[in-house]
Amino acid sequence: MSVLRSEGWSVRPSFVAHGPTSPVTLLADDEGMTQLAGVYPVAWQTPWEEISQLELVRRGRTMRLSATIATTRYQWRRHDLDDFEEVRTLVLAHGGRVGRRRRRAGVAAVATVVLLASVAGGVAAFFTRGSGGVNELRAAQHADLRLADLPTGWSIVPTSILGFLFPAGSQRVATSTTAPPAHSVWATVTEQFQRCLGVSAASDRVYGAAGQMPNYQATSPFFSSSAYGGAQVGMTAQYYATTTMVRRDVAEMSRPRFGACFAASQASLVLSELTGVTTRVSGAQSWQPTTLVHGWDRGGVVSLVLPTLATRLHLVVVVVAGGHYELTLAAMVGQWPQSQSLIESLVNTLKARIVSSSATAV
Repeated sequence: MSVLRSEGWSVRPSFVAHGPTSPVTLLADDEGMTQLAGVYPVAWQTPWEEISQLELVRRGRTMRLSATIATTRYQWRRHDLDDFEEVRTLVLAHGGRVGRRRRRAGVAAVATVVLLASVAGGVAAFFTRGSGGVNELRAAQHADLRLADLPTGWSIVPTSILGFLFPAGSQRVATSTTAPPAHSVWATVTEQFQRCLGVSAASDRVYGAAGQMPNYQATSPFFSSSAYGGAQVGMTAQYYATTTMVRRDVAEMSRPRFGACFAASQASLVLSELTGVTTRVSGAQSWQPTTLVHGWDRGGVVSLVLPTLATRLHLVVVVVAGGHYELTLAAMVGQWPQSQSLIESLVNTLKARIVSSSATAV
């Protein structure tokens, strides 16, 4: 198994809205590539099957590595050639292109994403290895929302405001050990949630230090419709190594105010990232969906006004959990509770999907 560790890079665009772009360390092995970014390192891990159009270009004493992940074209730059041969070997091994010079390309399209799970800090574990990795990734992807799950009239859209909540594509996820920088948006959202729910940062499993990361997470496309005064829906599916990890998360998320606290924190994250000004959203309410399929789920809804719109919208967030899975569904709708039956139908579908899954842990 070949392993690469290369330090001293910068990246454009950032992997998270307003996130760190340097210093960046790249890690890679036969299964995938990891980026560690920032003074307080934040980790993103992606399997090779989710990475395309690899290209390494050498210009004088600098090198540039490019790759497409989901729909976003990322570029990493380093102002020396210390690891050039190692990176070159890696790129060629995965079907990439290596060149010395290239005419300046046009500006690549950028999709802004935010990692939902808590990833601020140093990495405590690298790749989760094992023969079950591919099956776990497929299991997470299988659980995701599809266009066929929605009524006629819905369509897939390339970008959505819900992109501030969910990471793009499918990712292998790293764990983290340190708190986010003080006064950052993530720190504010974390403190807001913990104060609302009545948990300490040390014991919080949703945003805090007690959280355990999934092996894989996969985000669905974003879907849009003119129904309900305009609506957008998306979700991310997370696959955990053991069912015990999920049960411990469920124990915290079963607190009566979880739905309201989680919806408010997610709305605060959306508005803060959208405006560039840290904002706390209040007035959220817990909501319990009614479904035919047995299983655990909790939801919350909160109203908010986007700075570019005069109308009030409603953010609905539902978490579904069971077995190895935690699924987070979010909808931004113009009309609530008129859209309640649609969201309950989607929750019912997602619960049935993870109950029927035959995926097992490593």
